[in-house]
Amino acid sequence: MPHTPYVYQSLARAVAAHNVDTMFGLMGDANLFMVDSFVRDCAGRFIPAAYEGGAVLMALAFTRTSGKVGVATVTHGPALTNCITALTEGARAKLPIVLLAGDTPADNPRHLQSIDQRELVKTTGAGFEQLRTPDTAAMDVARAFYRAQVERRPIVLNMPADYMWQQAAFEPKVLSVFSTPGGVAEGDSLDQAIGMIASARRPLILAGGGAIRARDEIIALADRMEAPLATTLMAKGLFNDHPNNIDIFGTLSTPAAYELIDKSDCILCFGTRLHDFTTDRGKLMKGKRIIQIDTEPTAIGGGLHPDAALIADAGLTAKTILYWLDEAEVPPSGVTRDLDIAALTAHPLPADKTAEGRVNYVRALEYLETALPKDRILVTDGGRFMTEVWCRLSVPDPQSFVATVSFGSIGLGLQEAIGAGIARPDQPVVLFSGDGGFMMGGINEFNTAVRLGLDLIVIIANDSAYGAEHIQFLDRKMDPGLSEFQWPSFADIATSLGGQGHVASSMEELESAVAALKDRKGPTLIELLLDPNDVPRMRA
Repeated sequence: MPHTPYVYQSLARAVAAHNVDTMFGLMGDANLFMVDSFVRDCAGRFIPAAYEGGAVLMALAFTRTSGKVGVATVTHGPALTNCITALTEGARAKLPIVLLAGDTPADNPRHLQSIDQRELVKTTGAGFEQLRTPDTAAMDVARAFYRAQVERRPIVLNMPADYMWQQAAFEPKVLSVFSTPGGVAEGDSLDQAIGMIASARRPLILAGGGAIRARDEIIALADRMEAPLATTLMAKGLFNDHPNNIDIFGTLSTPAAYELIDKSDCILCFGTRLHDFTTDRGKLMKGKRIIQIDTEPTAIGGGLHPDAALIADAGLTAKTILYWLDEAEVPPSGVTRDLDIAALTAHPLPADKTAEGRVNYVRALEYLETALPKDRILVTDGGRFMTEVWCRLSVPDPQSFVATVSFGSIGLGLQEAIGAGIARPDQPVVLFSGDGGFMMGGINEFNTAVRLGLDLIVIIANDSAYGAEHIQFLDRKMDPGLSEFQWPSFADIATSLGGQGHVASSMEELESAVAALKDRKGPTLIELLLDPNDVPRMRA
C-alpha cells in the first residue's frame, strides 16, 4: 500500500501544485521538514536568507518582477516577529505572497517562543489563514494562495509544529482565480466623466501601478484626446518612448512638468490611489475636475474625493471613453501639439558645492544613467538619496522597477534586489542604497547574493550620516553630530563577503569603478563618498 504522507510532505506538495518552484526562507523546527520535502520530493528551489524579514522581502520583489505569487517560509515566534516590517511593506504595496509560518505546539502554551501569531499578523495589514487539521492541509494551502491573489496582499498560513509528523490522506487542491478583466464602466458616473472630459481644455492622463496592464488602451485614449501622459512612481517607465510622456507626476516632476500639471483642468486617473506625494498634498488637484478609475473601491477617495469615480477595469474603461468621444464627435484638446517634451522632462542640475575628496551625487547619477546596463532592473532602498534616483535613472518598464517605499522604511532594498534577481536572472539588477539603510538591512544579505552568484550592482550613497535627520538638525541651526557615523568601508565589506568592492571619491574614480563592471563576476558594490552638506533634499 502507498505510504500515507506526513503533513510536512502534504504541505510541500500542495505548494508545488500551485506551480511554485522557488521558496525563500529560513528554516526552524516548525518548517524544516516541509522545506526539505519541497526540495527533495517536489524538485523545488529553496533560497535561504540570513534574516527572516529578508526572506519575505525577497518574495515580495519576486512577485513584483515575475507576476507570480511569491512564497516564503519561517518558523514560529521571533522568526515571525522579525517579518513584521516586511509584511507591512507587502500589505501596503498590495503584493500577493504566501508566507508559510510555523507555530508552536498547541498543547504547550508555555513554549518559550509562543505568541499570538494571528493578532501579530493583523497589525501589519496582511491576512491570516490557519492550518486547521492534518486532513485539511491541501485545502488550507489552496485557500492561502487564493486569498493572496484576490485580496492582493500577503497571506500568512499558520502551521502548528505538532502537525508536521502526523499522517493524513493527501489530494492536491487549487482554487482557480477568475482573472478575466471585468467591471465595465456604465451609468450616470460614466456619463458625468465623459462630460467632464469633453468640456476640458487642458486634460491630462495619469496612470498608476493598478493600470500597468492597460498601457495600450490608455495610450490610445491619450492620443485621441491629445492629452499628455504621466505616471505615478510605481508605474515608472510605463509610457517610455511615447512622444507625450512627461514622466512622473507630482513632487517628482520637473519644474516645467509641475507647471503643466498645475495648469491642467481635468485629470483622468487610472489605477492610482492619489496619495500625498502624487498630489503634492492635494495642491496639484485644486481647481480641476478629477476622474478616478480603479477596480478597488478602497482606492477611491482615500487621499481626496474625485468629481467622478468609476469602479471599473482600466483598459475597458479607456476603450469605453474613447468609443463615446468618437460617437459624440468630441474634438481633441490640442494640448500636446505644442509641448516641448525635452524641456518638460529635463531635471535641472543644482549648483556643485561638493567638498574636496567627495563625489557630487547628482552628477554621479547623471553619469550612471548612461554608464550602467540599460536592460537593468532598478531597485531602490528608502531614504533621502532615492528621490533623485527615481527622477534621473530610467527603467525599461514598470516590472523592472522596485521601490521599497510603501511603509517608509529604510534597509529593505538589498533583500528585494535578491528577489528580483532570482525572478529574472537574465537581467542585471542595480540597487541604490544609502549608508544607513545598507548597515541596517543590506550587509546581512549581501553574502546571500554572493552565494547565489547574482548579477547585482550595488551603489551605496555614503554621506556618513542618517541624512534626513542631519538636514533637520541643520535647518534648526543645531549640531548634527548625533546623526553622523564613521562607518566601515563598504567596499572592503563587499570584498570580504565574497563580492567585489570599489570606492569612488571623485568622478574619475567612479568612471574607473564603472569600467571594472565589464569584468564583474557576481555581486559588485560601488561606494560613493558624499558630502553630507551637499546632498539634494527629498522631493516630498
